[in-house]
Amino acid sequence: MRKFINKFKEFQRKEGGATAVEFAFVAVPFTFLLLGIVEISLFFAASNLMHGATSDAARLVKTGQIQQDTSGDPQALFEAAICDHAKVFADCNKIQYEVITMNNFGAFGNYDPSYDENGDLSSQGFNAGGTNDTVLIRTSYLYEFALPFVKQIFGEGSSGKKRIETTIVLQVEPYDLEEEGGTT
Repeated sequence: MRKFINKFKEFQRKEGGATAVEFAFVAVPFTFLLLGIVEISLFFAASNLMHGATSDAARLVKTGQIQQDTSGDPQALFEAAICDHAKVFADCNKIQYEVITMNNFGAFGNYDPSYDENGDLSSQGFNAGGTNDTVLIRTSYLYEFALPFVKQIFGEGSSGKKRIETTIVLQVEPYDLEEEGGTT
């Protein structure tokens, strides 16, 4: 019996497998934490790209390049400007936008975004205005989280998606169509 007690005490002093047991306790939460950090980082990268895409497209409106487009479809040029910048993290077919000409900067409060029952932006159309016009440009994208636990924490509603929305209000710079064509 004495021998058994000595062997038991010797076994208690050994720490050879303690690290493996401790790692087993920590590995699962640590893995979830790392995956969550990656998921949130991807969301912020997508958000940053959407803001940059909206800014790039807004610059085309501000400088009159959209209004002076000779291809006949300024809306397609605007869509291409957004998609070229955001296509790394966003499905271009799911990016929603509206371009609205306003009376002045003070009218911004009259143009709150509205959404349908599916969460899609109810666009008020595409009107890039003309020289010296005040224009509101709004893009909206529903980012879908991949990890279920991140969807529950950061997602909006039962869809598990989070809206990325950018609104820019600007005044179109003066431009002259005839001067651009060199006919003056």
